[in-house]
Amino acid sequence: MNQNSEGSGAVRELIENGESVLGVEFGSTRIKASLITPDGWPLASGSYDWENQLKDGIWTYDLETVWDGAAACFTDLVADVKNNYDVNLTRLAAAGFSGMMHGYLAFDKNDNLLVPFRTWRNNITEAASKELTELFGYPIPQRWSIAHLYQAILNGEGHVGEVAYLTTLAGYVHWKLTGEKAIGIGEASGMFPVDPETGDYDVSMVEKFDRHIADRGFTWKLRDLLPQIVPAGEPAGTLTSEGALQLDPSEQLEAGVPLCPPEGDAGTGMIATNSIRSRTGNVSAGTSVFAMLVLDKPLSKAHPEIDLVVTPDGKLVGMAHSNNCTSDIDAWVGLFGQVAKAFGVEVEGSDLYGPLLSRALEAEPDAGGLLNYGYVSGEHITGFSEGRPLFARNPDSRFTLENFMRSVLFTSLGALRTGLNILYDEGAVVDELRGHGGFFKTPEVGQRIMAAATRTPVSLLDTAGEGGSWGMALLAAYTQRDDTELSLADFLDKLLADSVGTALEPSAEDIQGFEQYLERYHKALEVERAAVANLR
Repeated sequence: MNQNSEGSGAVRELIENGESVLGVEFGSTRIKASLITPDGWPLASGSYDWENQLKDGIWTYDLETVWDGAAACFTDLVADVKNNYDVNLTRLAAAGFSGMMHGYLAFDKNDNLLVPFRTWRNNITEAASKELTELFGYPIPQRWSIAHLYQAILNGEGHVGEVAYLTTLAGYVHWKLTGEKAIGIGEASGMFPVDPETGDYDVSMVEKFDRHIADRGFTWKLRDLLPQIVPAGEPAGTLTSEGALQLDPSEQLEAGVPLCPPEGDAGTGMIATNSIRSRTGNVSAGTSVFAMLVLDKPLSKAHPEIDLVVTPDGKLVGMAHSNNCTSDIDAWVGLFGQVAKAFGVEVEGSDLYGPLLSRALEAEPDAGGLLNYGYVSGEHITGFSEGRPLFARNPDSRFTLENFMRSVLFTSLGALRTGLNILYDEGAVVDELRGHGGFFKTPEVGQRIMAAATRTPVSLLDTAGEGGSWGMALLAAYTQRDDTELSLADFLDKLLADSVGTALEPSAEDIQGFEQYLERYHKALEVERAAVANLR
């Protein structure tokens, strides 16, 4: 990547001329905005912290919070621009919006939300997932929008007959900002299966679904409920006056900004790590963790544990997704911070991670016989609709801080590796995984642990830390390319070729240690099941 706009004066002029590009991502715990140059160089950022809520057994976010958070995030970005370049952000060349994939946002014909937003984190659609997987001969994970819709049908929920539009968080935000019910193909592939050959929803599966529910008496057809798929690189609407006001209550942001098709966090992760060609892969590790391997051939059969989605430019991807990753790590680090405070030592939360997590590199390879389950929520890959964080050890386990921290890190990747084993057995091959997310913030630690857990070299991009909002901004920038024949993969290579760091090869000792830990992890899953059944 080249910084073509060196110097604050040149940047100020670029921003004033409306040549900068905006990407915003609604992540699990943070809404982040990234402002970039047309060639991808980060200029400024803004953020807003938020959390999902468990209401009546459903993980959800209030839609009012979506807009409060969007405005607060954009305001933070504007302040960053003003502070760094002494210019007001009023014009943009392009923008794009991303969010957590999957989930269920259902609206009636008057655009009223019918039930609270059901996020990806809910494992409440097991019956629908199994039945649809069998019907389609294609894996339909519990998180997918179609699984939520069909589960609502199975449950006899009265709102289903009123559904007129079904979308995701990214699709919802885009709709409200532009008036267009559009979506990118990568995000669409987490709602309902798509056909990479046509770039649209799989027609045969749509017809199968409609026939399957024909006797229910609904007046709608499935295709009428789903957003239109817009290819990467094409505009998917423009920011309306109302949309501009939603983002910027100060009324400084001008309307008319072209928006690219909205994508999910999986798609922006692939973009941010430049892993959309065959035999490339990336792993995003934060609140959840997922690895995405771009396949060079279809899988031999449907595996319920594996998502089959597509890249933002439509290539088939095998995705192993675990609901739990860093949440339990954060909880333990917080506890150690309280211990330090009890001894009169005040340590900032962010300063705790490096010293604690680095201890894991000094541990015994298999974590000394210790065992953790960081199941804050359910884990579909191992068969859990609910979770109970749990730590266990044998009397003769080596209970040291080093081993404990290694067990906490290892277990955060246990379910992920369980899913990856299925892809490995299917012959999926990647030359290296490109990592991004909070798991990799402590130098070497996350990279080394991930390499051991996946048995694959792991590299980090210098810019991957910018996250999904930056990846979304790159997709928006792609709509403004001069050469309309330039493929998305070539566009990313042009921008990011010099940003990939050296891949860290896993050591034989670390691989063997993780394999031993994983064997213990699988054998003791009944302990976790007993915890779920009895800890209320």
